[in-house]
Amino acid sequence: MARTVSAMAMALRALDLFALLLLLLLPGSISGASINDTTPLESFLTSVQSTAFQVLGNENGTFDPKYYVDLPLKQDLEVTKSAFVNLSRSNIDKGSRKLFHLLFSRSYHCYSTGRFNEFVSEHFNVPGTDLGDYNLSDFANTPERFLPKVKDASAREFALKIHSLWKVLAKKIKREVVEKPQRHTLLPLPNVVVIPGSRFREVYYWDTYWIIRGLLVSKLYETATSVVGNLIYLVNTYGFVPNGARSYYLNRSQPPLLSESVKAVYAETKNKSLIEEAFPALLKEHSFWSSYRFTVHIRDGHGVKHVLTRYNANLYSPRPESYIVDTDTAKNLGSSQEKSKLYHQIATAAESGWDFSSRWMANRLNRTTLVTAYILPVDLNSFLLQASSSMENNIAYFAKLLGKKELQRRFHMHATSRKAAINAVFWNEEMGQYLDYWLVKRNATDIEFKQQKIYSFDKQNQNTDVFPSNFFPLWCGVVRPGDEKVSKLVSSFKKSGLLLAAGVVTSLRETGEQWDYPNAWPNLQHIIIEGFAGARSVEGLALAEDISQRWLKSSYAEFQRVGKMLEKLDARYCGRSGLGGEYNPPTGFGWSNGVVLSLFEKFGWSTKSKLTC
Repeated sequence: MARTVSAMAMALRALDLFALLLLLLLPGSISGASINDTTPLESFLTSVQSTAFQVLGNENGTFDPKYYVDLPLKQDLEVTKSAFVNLSRSNIDKGSRKLFHLLFSRSYHCYSTGRFNEFVSEHFNVPGTDLGDYNLSDFANTPERFLPKVKDASAREFALKIHSLWKVLAKKIKREVVEKPQRHTLLPLPNVVVIPGSRFREVYYWDTYWIIRGLLVSKLYETATSVVGNLIYLVNTYGFVPNGARSYYLNRSQPPLLSESVKAVYAETKNKSLIEEAFPALLKEHSFWSSYRFTVHIRDGHGVKHVLTRYNANLYSPRPESYIVDTDTAKNLGSSQEKSKLYHQIATAAESGWDFSSRWMANRLNRTTLVTAYILPVDLNSFLLQASSSMENNIAYFAKLLGKKELQRRFHMHATSRKAAINAVFWNEEMGQYLDYWLVKRNATDIEFKQQKIYSFDKQNQNTDVFPSNFFPLWCGVVRPGDEKVSKLVSSFKKSGLLLAAGVVTSLRETGEQWDYPNAWPNLQHIIIEGFAGARSVEGLALAEDISQRWLKSSYAEFQRVGKMLEKLDARYCGRSGLGGEYNPPTGFGWSNGVVLSLFEKFGWSTKSKLTC
């Protein structure tokens, strides 16, 4: 009898260990999620993230899942995984009760906080330690010809403090990332990197455009050229610019602003060698966005067929950087297929840069109804055109500079065709705005998207909700100065309800998502401001200056209050941090700095105007 009990105990211990390994090394096995879209390193770090959440909890709201997938390994993966298994083995108790809880309770864990923290400290370096400080050789404390239109002393002091932040945000990738990439999710890059700040310890695609704009105001031409060079390197290496410079971002891109970044640097430096270096990468990126995965054919009301572009991430499992968030979002869905579809839509929303927003949701208050990949977005197609300054016409412009006449002609035709498509599919005459076009009905999210189908335009499929992106074609040159649509867009914006105390709010619907009311984002302000200013109408310019002043005052007030630049602001009040999202408000902050400096450069600040709220 004693021998039988001993054998049962041994069997239970073996089962307990097996189940624990299942939990730790295959985190999707308990929740029903799959992580087969990730690398072995990402899968392991996702296990660490899940375990950390179980052990540490989130009572004070400070748990950051991204922290754990950014951990650099001190040793190779197999060694670290073995230590993880040994840690679990040392914590296993006898008996079947623990096995039951292990298999059937999501809240179960067998680590003490102390033991888990010891494991992390022993086997990982702190996130961000794979970056080193970088001395900007072209930095001057007070650059020559710096913001000559800024006359007010407080405004000038504020601008110089922001200017000094480039020294903090400039980093270099440490050699260990290049020599042992298998220990890092951080991607190696050849040049200086300028990061957004806080938890965002890596380069991000569309953030970089506004960082570059700020660097150029600061006369950091060499640095700006190097930063663009990193984006070119990413295209040459991966065929596109990823969402960010982490391996777990290689499943998606972000709003395509590489050509606009190249053009911004060229406009200041006249460095033709940059155009020569960038041109092949720009052709490659255009091919990426023109591929079958992203393109949709649609026939307008006059029978003309158009080609437009959607976001469509290549991920059908939880995002590693937000694994516990995504699995929780999908937990009430019935089948693994439903969960996989939702994970794809979540990643696609992240590719849009608007993660997350009622803009992408069939039920505007429910993230599980995301259908981002089934929407033709106004802004994406405008970025791909930007008739005055972006991908298709930028490539035509660069081709002309390089004497490539056939490519110049071809991309001019691309731009002309896309402009016609934008006006045919997105323009709504009654509202005086450009509206996203849905390929499925809001109440029919279970319809399978069929990419090969030629859709027939139905005006009822335009999303009549108001977003700043409805006005982006002004910035992107779809609407030219003198076009009758200019006055309609200006008038429509004034009536839209988007303009609040601190600037332009992201939507009119409060959902708790960060790309909705009441948040105001610096990049959206900049696009709207430059769009109205570039329209060259008296009303448009006055509106642009008004928005700029609101944003600068609010940014200054919040900087005075907390001593930092924030990622986003609350549009309802002058000088208050933004709300919502998957993380606490970060500081730094790359694109916020770039937008403020750009607005000061464009509009200045006179001694007659107070910068205070």
